[in-house]
Amino acid sequence: MAAGAEQALLRVQDVAVRFGGIVALDGVSFDVPAGRIVGLIGPNGAGKTTLFNCISRLYPCERGDIAFAGRSLLGVPRHRIAALGIGRTFQNLALFRTMSVLENVMVGRHSRSRGGFFSAAVRLPYAVRADAEARGKARELLALLDLERFADSSVAALPFGTQKRVELARALAAEPKLLLLDEPASGLNHEEVGAIGALIRSLRERLELTVLLVEHHMQLLMSLSDWVVALNFGRRIAEGTPAEVRNHPELVRAYLGTAASFST
Repeated sequence: MAAGAEQALLRVQDVAVRFGGIVALDGVSFDVPAGRIVGLIGPNGAGKTTLFNCISRLYPCERGDIAFAGRSLLGVPRHRIAALGIGRTFQNLALFRTMSVLENVMVGRHSRSRGGFFSAAVRLPYAVRADAEARGKARELLALLDLERFADSSVAALPFGTQKRVELARALAAEPKLLLLDEPASGLNHEEVGAIGALIRSLRERLELTVLLVEHHMQLLMSLSDWVVALNFGRRIAEGTPAEVRNHPELVRAYLGTAASFST
């Protein structure tokens, strides 16, 4: 499957980003077809998280364009990205640690609500309905991700692997079409890595998601991805199926400094 052979839900075109004299992204282009899992790999500093931050509108692009469902994201305010249908998890957990699991997931539903602080504070009828709807959706996701028993628990008291699933539930609360997963297996043990891989596969099928996945656990990424894009020093150095990219000479050199075989 060539990435360009199917309709692209996300299209990255010639994206360049600089931080002072440092080139973070240097003309990166690729497509993410609807319904596929596309893996984004490369050594530390390759530009993967920078690209995620550009898609999320946390960073501006110096050059190029990023289009979602045919619409450029560059003019979209960052607070509108979730409402467009893009959900995200982070390399470092970004949960509200003093809030319960249920409350954290409900926060992810905020982009689907038209109520504001005032309407919620005075308990206007539509704000009450929105709160009930958000609570119901959050409980559905807790059940889907086997988190129901933790609903009223403080996030800070939970094991790291469970917190990862809470963050995933929060990202799903806005019903995204595109899910950006930034190292979902980071910090997990072997058993948890297998479980998160099975969960991502299941969610892709059940929720009809498109996934852009950054992951240093190479075996997990290669087993999940339909298509792989490799970056190094902000440039795309390889692209193809996992089998095609796995032993690409430039990728091997980027990781190992040699053209020897790259085993996963």
